[in-house]
Order: sequence, then structure tokens, then C-alpha cells
Amino acid sequence: MKFAIAGGTGAVGRHVAAAAQRAGHTPLVLSRGSGFDLMNVDGLADHLTGVDAVIDVSSPSTLSTKKILAFFGTVTGNLLTAERDAGVPHHVALSIIGAAAHRSGYYAGKALQEDLVTASGSTWSMLRTTQFHEFSQQTVNRGTLAGLLISPKMRTQPIAAADVAAELVRIAEGLPRDLEPDLAGPREEYIPDMVRKYARAVGKNNPLLAVPMPGAAGKAMRNGGLLPDPGSRTSSQTFDEWLTTTTEGIKS
Repeated sequence: MKFAIAGGTGAVGRHVAAAAQRAGHTPLVLSRGSGFDLMNVDGLADHLTGVDAVIDVSSPSTLSTKKILAFFGTVTGNLLTAERDAGVPHHVALSIIGAAAHRSGYYAGKALQEDLVTASGSTWSMLRTTQFHEFSQQTVNRGTLAGLLISPKMRTQPIAAADVAAELVRIAEGLPRDLEPDLAGPREEYIPDMVRKYARAVGKNNPLLAVPMPGAAGKAMRNGGLLPDPGSRTSSQTFDEWLTTTTEGIKS
């Protein structure tokens, strides 16, 4: 099968491309790095001819709610339009547990994406997951502010991006099923603790400042409103297991 991966060079997308290839499929990476501008629909359908499913894991690199909404609104609309024109039979979207209920900041963009997909009339599947283990790595790699590592105050049940990628490929292999059962990591963690552990594991000893995020989403981050419901599906790799594997690779 041939899968087009929107955002295929990002934190999740690169794992999706690798998982698709391991499963014997042909990945088509749609990203700026591979010459695709998902903000522009012109010519996009031509590249989707013969594609069996589009897996959308695209994401903006901005903290502006206005820009986040513009990104998800434009990219999701462009993909759905191009898929219809090219006859792609399956749209697979990745979203966040709790985004639809807490529409502020980045979560407002994901909620908009969900709205557009579910109202599109296309044949689709959607997987909602929790925050990724990799968020700790991304936070440390962004650097410091006045010598401080900055982390949002957030309770989460994190999951490895590779586990999410494998599930998205499995979904893409099948028929469209609308909303898939939620998928989370195996246990609850606190994001500032995750960031601190990752920083120490790679030799960074900067003090850490945990910051409450604004809005409804920020409140949900702090009070557990973005945690999965009891009985939700879970993956097996814990954050500590991921941390050991990841930092061993960095140190070697």
C-alpha cells in the first residue's frame, strides 16, 4: 500500500514513515523538507494519485493560537480537498485526548482539525492519544531562558511516538472506522519531572521552572483534564524505559 504522510519528517511523522516501510508499504512524505507546502492546495492532488491513505501528523511550530488555528484549518482543508480530487479512500488523523473539550491554545487547533474531518463527508479514521515521551526531549532541546529550563505544569499519561506511529499505520491498513478508541501510555507522569529527568540524563543541570499555562487547556493540563478515561487502551513502554533507550543512544 502507498501512504502519504503529512508532516512526515516531524517528531511523529518520521516514526510513521519508518513503521510504514517496515510493514512493506510505500511512504510518501509530505513536508516542506520534501518539497511540499501543505498550506497551498495547488497541485497537491496530483501527488496523491494512487495513494491508499493519507496519515496526517502535521503540526505547526508556533505558540500563537491565531497561527495554530490558521495552520490546522488550512492544512486539514487542503488535504481533504486534494484527497477527494485524487480519489484517496482513507484519511487518518492524529488528535489529542481532551482537545475537543478544552479548546484553547494548541488544543483549539486540534479541536478545529477534528471538526473539519468529522464534518467533511470523507471516509476517515481518527486516533486520539496523550502527550509523547519525546516532549521532554523537545523541551530540553529548545534551550533555556535566563539559564532556566521552562516546562508547563501538566499531568499526563505519556506514550512513545513510535507506538503511536505503529498504531496509525495499522489503522491506515484497514477500512475507515471514524473515531478509534483512545490510546495512552502505561502510567501517569508529571511533565516537569519528565523534562528534569531527560535533562539530567543528557548532562544538563539547569534549574527548571514549571509554568502554569493559560486558558481552559492550561487548567486541564494541571487538574488532569487531559488524562485518558479509566479503561482506555494503553501501550507498554514507560517514560523511564523510553528515557533509558533514548539517552543511551545519545551518549553512544
